[in-house]
Amino acid sequence: MPEPLSPAEFGGLFKRFMDAMVAEAEPRSNPLRERLTAHLGSDPTLLPVTVEEYDTWEHPNVQVAIDDYLSRDGRRAELTGVSIANKRFGSLGLSDIVSHLAGRQPVDEGPADFVNFHLAGDQVLSCLQFGLYLVSDGEARLLIFLGGPTPNFGPRSRLRVEVMGRDPDACSAFLAAVGATASRLNVYRGHVISLSPSEMGMGPQTLVQFHSLAQVERDDVVLPPGLLERIERHTIVFVLHVDRLLAAGRALKRGLLLYGPPGTGKTHTVNYLAGQMPDRTVILTTGRGMGMTRQVAQMARSLAPSMVVLEDVDLIAEHRGQPFMPTGPILFELLNEMDGLRNDCDVIFMLTTNRPDILEPALAARPGRIDLAVELPLPDADGRRRLLELYARGLQLEDIDLDGVVQRTDGVSPAYIKELLRKAALLSAEEGAPGVGQRHVDAAADELAEGGRLAERLVGFRPVESPAPIPPRPSRPAGFPPTWQ
Repeated sequence: MPEPLSPAEFGGLFKRFMDAMVAEAEPRSNPLRERLTAHLGSDPTLLPVTVEEYDTWEHPNVQVAIDDYLSRDGRRAELTGVSIANKRFGSLGLSDIVSHLAGRQPVDEGPADFVNFHLAGDQVLSCLQFGLYLVSDGEARLLIFLGGPTPNFGPRSRLRVEVMGRDPDACSAFLAAVGATASRLNVYRGHVISLSPSEMGMGPQTLVQFHSLAQVERDDVVLPPGLLERIERHTIVFVLHVDRLLAAGRALKRGLLLYGPPGTGKTHTVNYLAGQMPDRTVILTTGRGMGMTRQVAQMARSLAPSMVVLEDVDLIAEHRGQPFMPTGPILFELLNEMDGLRNDCDVIFMLTTNRPDILEPALAARPGRIDLAVELPLPDADGRRRLLELYARGLQLEDIDLDGVVQRTDGVSPAYIKELLRKAALLSAEEGAPGVGQRHVDAAADELAEGGRLAERLVGFRPVESPAPIPPRPSRPAGFPPTWQ
C-alpha cells in the first residue's frame, strides 16, 4: 500500500491537474475578437496602436473630418460599439479594449455612444463618443477608435483618435488626413463664438458656444467726425490690403483699444465691425472666459483671419502699481500670446475698457500689442440729436421739443438716450396713446432720475468719477492715451 501524500504533495498534484484541465478546455468564444481578427487579417492583440489627441472643442471638427475621410475614394466602414466595464471613466483606449479580448473579463459588441454638439443656426452634430470603425481602404484594413472626452467623470479631458492596422504608413496617413481635414472644415470658422470652462468633471474642459451679434449699419454708429474712419482703417480697410502689406513685410497682427465712459458705444462699434467682416471668426472673451487666454489665442491662430474681443480688459490688465492689486498670471499670458503670434497671422485683438487710466502700460502702450487707442467720448449736441433720431425709428413722435431734449440730455451716453426713448414708448403704450409725446419723454427722464446718482451712472447719465490716477512709473511710455475724465 502506497504511503499517504503529504498536504504539500497533494496540493502540487491538484494544481497540475487543474492547470491541465484549463489548458484542455475550449477557450471562450469572443465574437468581437473574431470579427476584428477577420477584418485586420491578424490578431489585434499583436498590432501596435497610434494615437492622436485633440482639445475638447475639436470633437465636432474631428467627427466631420472622419465622416469626410470615410466618404471618399470607395472607402467602406462598419461602426460598432464596445461593451466593457468602466468605459464611462474615460481612461480606456484601443490597447485596453484589445487586451481585454484575450482576457477573462468579458468584452462584447454593444451600442456605439454618441454626444450631440449644438452648432451655429440650431444645427446639431452627433459625434461618436466611444466606438470602433472597421475601415476598408483598398487593400488596407484599419481599426479606428474614437474615445472621450468624458465631461461628467474621469480625468481624461482630451479627445483621442486611435488607429490600428498591419500597415503603419496607412495608419499615419489616416491621422494626417483627419488633422488636415479638421482644420479645413472647421465648424467654428466664420462664426461668432465664445469659450468658457466646464463646471463638470475632474479635469479642465472647454465649452464653445455660438452667438448672433446684432446687425449694425454704418449710419447707426454715431461717433464724432473722423473717429469711425480711423477705426475702420485699422480693421475693415486693413483687410482689403493684406496681400500688399504681406509683400512689403508688414505684420498682420494688430491690437485696437476702445475706451471711454460706460454706454458710449464700444460694444456697439465692435458689433458693427464684426458685421463688416463676415468671413472673420469672432471670439468673444468675457467673464470666466477671460481665464482661458491660451485657448482663445490658440483658436484665433487656427481660425485666422479672426478677431478676439476682450471686453472690460482692465479686469485682468490693471497697472502693476495699483495698491492691493498684484498683476495676475492672466495678464502675463495675454501679453505672451499677443507677442507669440506670427507676423503673417491675421488676428485682431479688440480690447474695450471704461478705465484706461489703470491699464498696465506693457499692454496698452507698446506697439505690436495695442497699435491704436481710440476714445469714444460722450456725444456732443449734434451727436445727441442724431442718436435721438436713430432710436426714435419706428416711433410716432408728437409735438416733441427736440432741441429741448438735446439740451436736457447734455452729459448723457448713447445708452441713456436709447433707454430714455424705450421708456417713453412704454409709457405711451401703457397710456394707450397713438404716439410718443413730450409728456412721455419728460416722464421717462424723471423716472430715470428717481434712481439717484448710481442709477444715472448705470444708464450713462454721468461718467464715473475715478480716483486720482496713480503716478506713472518712469518707464511708462509717452503718448499713453489720456483718460476721459
